Amino acid sequence: MLWGGCSCGGCCGARHAGCHCLGRGAGQPAVRRLPPAPGRPAAPPRQGLGGGRRSCRCHAESGAVPQVPRDAAASHREQVFRRLLPAHSHQTAELHLDEETRRIYKVQSSPLSVHPFKTCAVVGNGGILKNSSCGAEIDRSDFVFRCNLPPTTGSISKDVGNKTSLVTVNPSIIAQKYNKLNEKKTDFLENIAVYGDAFLLLPAFSFRSNTATSFKVYHTLQEFKAAQRAIFFHPTYLKSLAQFWRTKGVKAYRLSSGFMITSAALELCEDVKLYGFWPFSKSTEKMPISHHYYDNQLPKPGFHAMPKEYNQILQLHGKGILKLQIGKCESD
Repeated sequence: MLWGGCSCGGCCGARHAGCHCLGRGAGQPAVRRLPPAPGRPAAPPRQGLGGGRRSCRCHAESGAVPQVPRDAAASHREQVFRRLLPAHSHQTAELHLDEETRRIYKVQSSPLSVHPFKTCAVVGNGGILKNSSCGAEIDRSDFVFRCNLPPTTGSISKDVGNKTSLVTVNPSIIAQKYNKLNEKKTDFLENIAVYGDAFLLLPAFSFRSNTATSFKVYHTLQEFKAAQRAIFFHPTYLKSLAQFWRTKGVKAYRLSSGFMITSAALELCEDVKLYGFWPFSKSTEKMPISHHYYDNQLPKPGFHAMPKEYNQILQLHGKGILKLQIGKCESD
């Protein structure tokens, strides 16, 4: 399954028939005008985060574009977000795929057809989550994003929750922990069972070296009829997303998984709240904390532009486009 090149939350997959991606470049422009922010004139339609229209949606065979009522605050927040985005000329990419890849690549329907979701939690893996008591609040969200197959069971669930709607999978985890699924398939399937019927999001087209491993996960899930489903970022979306954030000063070998799903969440959700995003070695109370809530393994230096990414997250928080949870969550 692939997230469609529509890139405005367009998420088109291979398992259900009858989906087309609307928006610029899809042959069927469909732009929904938003009411102006208080005291401001109506803004002209702008292109969305990945280079497509902000209002594009994957829709069913009927051809209807979902219309979701939005309150004034949500409309204002989206307008602010849209004004951050530069207008890029539409670009097309020629892809050379084998027949098996083409079969999976074929855009049919959205695996996230009910978006936009009302409330979404994007759960990072920062050590700031320890003793946060945020688990219950996270689990109340309509859709929960997680990064790189993190632990969610046992006593830690009171801090991080255990609901998972989508979890990213770094192919390096599959290579190192499961020998690229050439063996240890049973171990892999047992370990991901804790995520229920979540989507497993893999970067199959971010680098050539990730493609085979990502497809191995896809085929393993198919072979064992697992509850989880593999989905891939559309290659054009990945390219456009990186290009957009470069215009904001985020220049790195690769965007981090947390930053990429934060970007996607802003397109799929009305209200986005981030947990566990804290790239510092001390808490707000100046207490030492581990890099992750489950270990203290540091990232490869120079691979991600973490300070630049975090600066963008702080800006989005300051503009009310998303909320960033840093301290403890309020107890029920």
